Amino acid sequence: MKRREFIKSTTATGLTVAAAPNLAFGSPKQKVRLGMIGVGLRGTWHLKNALERDDVEVTAICDTDPERIPICQKMIQKAGRKKARVFDRGDYDYKRLLRRKDIDAVIISTPWLWHTPMAVDAMKAGKYTGVEVSGATTVDECWKLVETHESTRTHLMFLENVSYRRDVMAILKMVRLEMFGELIHCQGGYQHDLRAVKFNPGVEFGEKGKSESKWRTQHSIKRNGELYPTHGLGPIVNYLDINRGNRLVSLTSSASKARGLHNYIIDKGGADHPNAKVNFRLGDVVTTTMTCAGGETVVLSHDTNLPRPYSLGFRVQGTKGLWMKDGNQIYIEGVSERSHRWESSRPYLEKYDHEYWKKYESVAAGAGHGGMDFFVLNDFINSVKREIAPPIDVYDGATMMVITPLSERSISEGGQPQQIPDFTNGRWIKRKTEFGMDGEV
Repeated sequence: MKRREFIKSTTATGLTVAAAPNLAFGSPKQKVRLGMIGVGLRGTWHLKNALERDDVEVTAICDTDPERIPICQKMIQKAGRKKARVFDRGDYDYKRLLRRKDIDAVIISTPWLWHTPMAVDAMKAGKYTGVEVSGATTVDECWKLVETHESTRTHLMFLENVSYRRDVMAILKMVRLEMFGELIHCQGGYQHDLRAVKFNPGVEFGEKGKSESKWRTQHSIKRNGELYPTHGLGPIVNYLDINRGNRLVSLTSSASKARGLHNYIIDKGGADHPNAKVNFRLGDVVTTTMTCAGGETVVLSHDTNLPRPYSLGFRVQGTKGLWMKDGNQIYIEGVSERSHRWESSRPYLEKYDHEYWKKYESVAAGAGHGGMDFFVLNDFINSVKREIAPPIDVYDGATMMVITPLSERSISEGGQPQQIPDFTNGRWIKRKTEFGMDGEV
């Protein structure tokens, strides 16, 4: 069943906000008028999923790449929708989009350096804001997001899709059922061979590059730190109730030497290629250790420059046992059949499958990233429709993004500890948990 048909059928059969507040589609007549700022590869996925919904009207698209506009207009027409208004007159034409009265919300899917200024401008314009992950270069930028939200009362959702991954949400359910006991330690990271992304085509980047290599590789040249913390940290924030009864307090970071990107250029382009002379600052493996107010520890690993299989390296460990994603291993004392022996986590993930996934598996299929892109957009759209704070809000986004500049500072200071700001200004003590609560048993 297509998502659009699913929305109609569930509405007709009485799936209401009262039944599942964050996953109720509401009436198809209640439309969100959506503007897309950035319609490259990531933005196009959001566009595709938005066009599947009868409660969304994509009214405007904005991008500086002239090749992307006709691609998106073709998608819109193929979906039987009216062409979107186009904003393509340079880097700041998004501001003209934000002035339009026929836009309720925007999704920002641009290169990292634009995330904060665009999100700030969007909130100031009164547009409910969805912003893609990562991007902060300073602590002040993170505070700017929070201060803008608090002064305008316009909401921002941080679009961290891995928080919705099926196994991640099953483990969240087990954590809340105290299957692992009291949590002690968590690990995660972004361990993904991106050499072919940073150099495309061949060993080119920047003006000669395509897609992300036009901008992403520059970060590896100029910065040394935990550049992409949110995929690993997003689920952990929910496991440890960060900003909702707990908070991140401090971090230390270290970086290995940088060899991977240089060696890739030599292997693919030869020692005489001009890019073989580029000096990359980003260490091949960056390790960040954090402490929490509740006494827990968290370790993140950033590893994108070396040959390796993809892994987010999740580990959740408590007083009764632990889960490790790599190897699909689990051990729970008194539950696992053999003492001191791993067992497969698959039966547990099936048994404790989260209600979101049990209800909406079929409609999420094909939405991107194994279906989790459906859930992150769905929570965003429903938060806009209900005019409420999203489950991953501006405080969560600031907390996750600030890890990047703080890790850079720690590394530059020889691993010195850095204090993580409390972006809630003390409200974390009483703030209630929202993520994944609706329909949970």
